[in-house]
Amino acid sequence: MPGDHRVNERIRVETIRLIDAEGNQRGVTSTREALAEARSLDLDLVEIAPTANPPVCRIMDYGKFKFDEAQKAKESRRKTQNVGIKEMKYRPKIGDQDFMTKTRLVEKFLGEGHKVKVTIMFRGRESAHPELGKKILDRIVEKVGETARVEAAPKLDGRNMTMVLGPDKRTKPKETAATVETGTEVTAEPADTVGATTESVSATTEIETTKE
Repeated sequence: MPGDHRVNERIRVETIRLIDAEGNQRGVTSTREALAEARSLDLDLVEIAPTANPPVCRIMDYGKFKFDEAQKAKESRRKTQNVGIKEMKYRPKIGDQDFMTKTRLVEKFLGEGHKVKVTIMFRGRESAHPELGKKILDRIVEKVGETARVEAAPKLDGRNMTMVLGPDKRTKPKETAATVETGTEVTAEPADTVGATTESVSATTEIETTKE
C-alpha cells in the first residue's frame, strides 16, 4: 500500500540504490545526495524495495503516486463487486421468442464478465421428463458457445435443473467485414475495373440461371 512506503527523511539508511525521476538506474548512492536531488526537482525520494541490500529508492511525485494507487484499488474493488453470478430461468416448454430474449441476456451477462446460473423450472408432471430441460440447456450452450464455457454441468436440483456458464476468456474478437478468412484486408477495386466486375457478375448469374 502507498502509505507503507518510507519517504524522504524517514529513509534512515546511509546508502540506497537509486532510480531517478526518468526511471533510469543510477546505482548505489548516498541517501543524502539522492534526497537533495529529489528536493531540487520538487519531488520525493520514495523507498520502493526496503528489503533489498541496499534498499531501492525512486525519485517521484509521491502525492500523485498515492492518488494513482488509490484509483487502481478503487477500480479493482468496483470490478470485484460488480462481477458475480447472474441467474436466468427458463421453462421446459418455453416459446422461441422468449428463449431468444433470455439467451441474449445470458450472452450480455457473459460479455460483462459475469457467470450465469441457468435454471430450468419444472412444474407438475414436467419433472418426469428431465430430458426436456436438458434439451433447453443444450440449445443455450449452442447459442452462446463462442462466448462461454460450461463451468458446472447440468444437474437436477429438486424440481429444477441447473447449469453454470462462465465467460470464455479465450474468445477472440470477431473479424470485421473488411477482413477475409486469410486475414488479408479487402481493398476497393480501381474505378476502371468496376464495370468489368459488374459485367462478370451478371454473366455468371445468367449462366447459373440457365443451368437451373
